[in-house]
Amino acid sequence: MAQIAFEDISFERKEDVVKGTFLRMFSFSLRREDLERIGEYSVSPAGIFFPEITQDRAERKFNQLLFSAFSNLANKLNGKRTIYLHFHSGIPLLGNGGFGIIDRGTNLIELKPISSCNIKCIYCSVDEDQRNVDVVIEKDYLIQELRKVIEEKRISGIECQITSQGEPTLYSPLAELIRGIKNIPGVSRISIITNGVLLAKSTVDKLCDAGLTRVNLSINAIDKAIAKRIAGTQYDIERVKDIAGYLAKKVDLIICPVLVPGMNDGEMPKIIAFAEGIGADIGIQNFLPYRFGRNPVKPMEFPSFYEKLREWQKDTKLKLIKTKEDFGIVEAKELPKPFRKGEVIEAEIAFPGRFPREMIAVAQERTISVPNCSKTGKVRLKITRTKHNIFIGALA
Repeated sequence: MAQIAFEDISFERKEDVVKGTFLRMFSFSLRREDLERIGEYSVSPAGIFFPEITQDRAERKFNQLLFSAFSNLANKLNGKRTIYLHFHSGIPLLGNGGFGIIDRGTNLIELKPISSCNIKCIYCSVDEDQRNVDVVIEKDYLIQELRKVIEEKRISGIECQITSQGEPTLYSPLAELIRGIKNIPGVSRISIITNGVLLAKSTVDKLCDAGLTRVNLSINAIDKAIAKRIAGTQYDIERVKDIAGYLAKKVDLIICPVLVPGMNDGEMPKIIAFAEGIGADIGIQNFLPYRFGRNPVKPMEFPSFYEKLREWQKDTKLKLIKTKEDFGIVEAKELPKPFRKGEVIEAEIAFPGRFPREMIAVAQERTISVPNCSKTGKVRLKITRTKHNIFIGALA
């Protein structure tokens, strides 16, 4: 008897299809008639069983079906098509601001293993309603490519910050990812940016045991109604505060509110007092508008923002006006760029981007975002952006 089982996939029979769940939040379907062509089968959450064929034949035939099914992978949270990037996908993890690995020329390297979010903050720089496609990355592939980046930077004291165009705690192998990062020479700090909603104390323990050392936690109001309004959905600030208190005992905790003028100005002193009371640091951010973000208000001018910080500073021992160095971020060698701005190159379209009419192209071990594009195959692109190895190209 052959058994098809995967650590990160569960199966369930549903009428004429077998539903697969991948990494707990992505789904795909296998047609009954396609499975029957392999052989007689039965289904359980642990796997699919083929009693009359060999293991080798079952794996060979089933993997063909699975490859095809993953082309229709969907996010169960929002129904969006999901692109899975893995060892054999041929898709580099450098080049895009929305997924993969980002090096901005400091000792902090950003890792974005997943897109999608569980809440809808009204100020978010990423308006998920404008994104049509989600991305999820194989843990081992991300660790492998991160190791290459760190080896090329040739520095120590690196912070790996796990973030997302969304919420990184949605990534089910998060603890395993942290454990893999911890084993890379040169890494001294592993942090995440999170809204904290999905964290439980047992989860915190698991992440800390794996090697998590810092948490940047978004708390934007203490008042229940204001916190819920800013989150844009159901939100339990008391539960998040409880988790924050637990985190402060386990990791280097930074409370990171966003000042949204006219909405939570009066909440900042409460948040500062809360952070000081649990022994956390604080990093207040000024709301900034983004072209493709949610922009509910006009931003506060920075001189006024810093005046507010100086005013609140009088009532706390916490430092409110911070520099990158206060967070341990220093300048460091940036990865070389394979393209120059204005250069015309040849690239291969790989998959649809997150925006409507955007495609992602690949060339010289980088991805390139191509807006206003519906082409496939080889294309000529004029590179219009290269900053921090994040590339945009226009059809040439």
